[in-house]
Amino acid sequence: MATDHIRYDVLARDALRGVLRQVLTDAAEHGLPGDHHFYITFLSKAEGVKLSPRLLSQYPEEMTIILQHQFWDLVVTPDRFEVGLSFGGVPERLVVPFSAIKSFLDPSVQFGLQFETADSAGVAPALDQSEAKPPAAIAPASAAEASTTADDDPPKPSEGAEVVRLDRFRKK
Repeated sequence: MATDHIRYDVLARDALRGVLRQVLTDAAEHGLPGDHHFYITFLSKAEGVKLSPRLLSQYPEEMTIILQHQFWDLVVTPDRFEVGLSFGGVPERLVVPFSAIKSFLDPSVQFGLQFETADSAGVAPALDQSEAKPPAAIAPASAAEASTTADDDPPKPSEGAEVVRLDRFRKK
């Protein structure tokens, strides 16, 4: 097998994180258009993540937040985003580096991205063309889960989320 000196896997991952960065930048500048809303799952203890001790004790491994109706002060920088959310009526400020994000989902249009994080990936081995996998879309487990907002009880880390290929959602 040939060695991938270009590191296409890293280039693709960074490009997809750029999509997420742009979507959040647009939301910070203009708000969420239409029915769009975002589920963002990230590693709670990843380098650069800032959570209150209360949230960290509730979500010691990973956390899923929902940006929909009630969030404020969304700030996006080249390497992270910051946002204000309410959990059980208590306002919190979260700082999440893009490198800590495991998944992004906009259920209003059934679009999602799944990432390997720096903590879970280490150095990825080079893939030959037959082993390469396309980016995956993720879908919520149920419609009830999709209607949860950050102002409700804090979302629980997704369990049993279905990973599907983007081809499944394309119109034929």
